[in-house]
Amino acid sequence: MPLRSVSLAVALAVGLSGCSSLADFMGGDKVDYRGNAAKGKTLEVPPDLTQLSTDNRYQPSAARGAVSASEFQAAAATPAAPGVTSGANTVAPSSVGEVRLERLGNQRYLVVPMTPEQLWPQLQAFWQERSLALVVDRPEIGVMETEWAENRAKLPADLLRKYVGKVLDVLYSTNTLDKFRVRVERSPTGTGSEIYLTQRGMEEFFGGPQKDQSVWEPRARDFQLEGEIYSLMMIKFGVKAEQAQAAVAAPAPAVPARARALEGRPAATAQVDDTFDRAWRRVGLALDRSGFTVEDRDRTQGLYFVRYVDPASAGREEPGFLSRWFGSGKKQADNALVRYRVLVKSEGDTTEVSVLNASGAPENGEAGQRIVRFLVDELK
Repeated sequence: MPLRSVSLAVALAVGLSGCSSLADFMGGDKVDYRGNAAKGKTLEVPPDLTQLSTDNRYQPSAARGAVSASEFQAAAATPAAPGVTSGANTVAPSSVGEVRLERLGNQRYLVVPMTPEQLWPQLQAFWQERSLALVVDRPEIGVMETEWAENRAKLPADLLRKYVGKVLDVLYSTNTLDKFRVRVERSPTGTGSEIYLTQRGMEEFFGGPQKDQSVWEPRARDFQLEGEIYSLMMIKFGVKAEQAQAAVAAPAPAVPARARALEGRPAATAQVDDTFDRAWRRVGLALDRSGFTVEDRDRTQGLYFVRYVDPASAGREEPGFLSRWFGSGKKQADNALVRYRVLVKSEGDTTEVSVLNASGAPENGEAGQRIVRFLVDELK
């Protein structure tokens, strides 16, 4: 948004210049959100994890029992003997090899040597350090989601904003907002976790005869921004900045298509070349990235319960979220939302993913076929 008065800006720039240096001006991060969360100190050791509400997915084995923050700290301070694998009490990774960015097709995820119980408070602290408040914080299903916020690092780093922006920064805007959704899954070994990140974006446009009517519409997924967040997470978990950036920048290996739509089935169905355990994780991430909201899930039945916004209504998916900052937002119309079930079922060495309606009956109409196309695009 342009400044209202250039003369005022120049006058303030002169008054505020003070002792600021050109080096400060030249510096800056690629991620700089100004959300509603108060930025706090880095959380080195998570609080007592015996307080964390959990479900069966997050229950540690009986042999490990309850683990407190003091035990984590004591374990981290005690070096492991050569050839001995670190115990379950180890929280912070001690080497790059323990934290890695995995790629499978066009999906990527972070593997860390912490159980979900240990990891959760670390992720909460990570978003607080980014000044992003959590609007979804549900450890029982392994999902957290940030508020919508503006990445101020995208603003031009000119000298005028450098000095005047300290007082009038509210007059500057990128006209874009981001939110991040994180899904945490326990690793197949049970001793670590996998972090799946999804970025969603909105962009403001002005229409009407006078170009004064503000409309927010979804924008394409920012793969580079997701990479920046993955890199920052790796750094928090002990990886050097250069190594984290190199891992994110590494090109994905070429692999054959791993997903395809199946014809002639009662429900719209896709086939995935993965075991159930891997397919379950990948389908969850694909749903996050395809415009769905996972309201619940039942891994034992292989079911995701999802809410879907039709593309014709996508621009109203987050109605008035900007106006809600000022307390005047309106709820979305109920008819813009449709609920489905996504069934993940093992079939030998592969897995089939089928779309069911809200009642659990096969869905094979245009909506079901469109959902399968979304999933295949993400899973291939």
